[in-house]
Amino acid sequence: MAACVVLASALVACQPPAPEVDQDASLAIRAGSAAVLGKAGARVGAPASRPAGSASAPPAGKVMNTGGPLPASVEPDVPFDISEMARFDRPWAMCFLPDGRLLVTEKGGQLRLFDPATGQTGTITGLPPVDVVGQGGLGDVILFPRFDSSRRILISYVEPGGGDLRGAAVASAQLELDAGGGGHLADLRVLWRQVPKVTGSGHYSHRLAFGPEGKLWITSGDRQKFDPAQDMQSNLGKLIRLNPDGSAPTDNPFHAQGGVAAQVWSLGHRNMLGIAFDVGGRLWTHEMGPAGGDELNRAERGANHGWPLVSEGDHYDGTPIPDHDTRPDLNAPEVAWTPVIAPSGFIVYTADAFPYFYGDGFIGGLASQALIRIEFEGTKAHELKRYPMGSRIREVEQGPDGAIWLLEDGGNARLLKLTPLPR
Repeated sequence: MAACVVLASALVACQPPAPEVDQDASLAIRAGSAAVLGKAGARVGAPASRPAGSASAPPAGKVMNTGGPLPASVEPDVPFDISEMARFDRPWAMCFLPDGRLLVTEKGGQLRLFDPATGQTGTITGLPPVDVVGQGGLGDVILFPRFDSSRRILISYVEPGGGDLRGAAVASAQLELDAGGGGHLADLRVLWRQVPKVTGSGHYSHRLAFGPEGKLWITSGDRQKFDPAQDMQSNLGKLIRLNPDGSAPTDNPFHAQGGVAAQVWSLGHRNMLGIAFDVGGRLWTHEMGPAGGDELNRAERGANHGWPLVSEGDHYDGTPIPDHDTRPDLNAPEVAWTPVIAPSGFIVYTADAFPYFYGDGFIGGLASQALIRIEFEGTKAHELKRYPMGSRIREVEQGPDGAIWLLEDGGNARLLKLTPLPR
């Protein structure tokens, strides 16, 4: 396994593969600074100093890296070591099993089982038909609650709908592993589908999460169709909240409207490629903006986030879109990025291996080729740091031992493990 060290300013080269360009990132501007500006020049989401005494701040008066050992709670100037663990073909998502093995989805329709202890990669068969086109294919994978007894996982994927129509779907299945390092899916049940299926090949979103209360959350992109994000007869451009069996909870904000509206928690979204709960139990999502205006949003019940009526970006052809401040009735993002970071993947760190990271968010950057660190302050958030990675980062996950794992984007993409440097 190759290893290299990440500095705060650059990545020591590990021969990253050529990037696979998706539709959003190919139009994105490479972001070179952690400070970002809104369209009107106002500073939006700029990094701020962490208050003294917080988890990531050195004690008052402490001089960092003066030659002696540092306390474990103090972040060093060089925060982590990187090891290459494996390579995959267009990976999209990953999750750990209780035994430490890793499920990895590949966009082309393959579900892999990787064992970090042996380096062995196997294949899980029995997936449903996957429509692989544009940004679409096999998507997210997460464990069902009480996995040890249920042995069930959830996957998201794009399914054909006849002709040139397609849409995302979410299915539950029982994971049956074999002694050879692979396995298969059994008893597959489709729990949710995007409605309606439409033409085109982008903005599926289909990120998944189970919340502390056991509800299933699904990000549903606008499919590059704009208007459905404001149409309650469609579940496109919405954040979805379901019971584990796929039914709509009766306390959802639009449940009384029936139909797909009953599934909706919030609307007015574009392309949400990250979802995570902070340590206070608040749910956050991030989404790609158009030409500028990537967003980090707090998921509030019944909120309308404004797409495509407002945005901190503009259309790709230069046509302006009104800013959020022109519509105070619509929820503005807590953080907006212009130039864009092209966010994908999202965790909130809750382990002990990096004590100075505890409670912070980490977002993978495609166009920005970076790991973006977010500090949460109650219902507010801002970008705290940016770690250049030298490659497009598609997915971020926290490992059982507290390491941070990354998946690069594209063919022959590396699975990377970030661990603390020895002290």
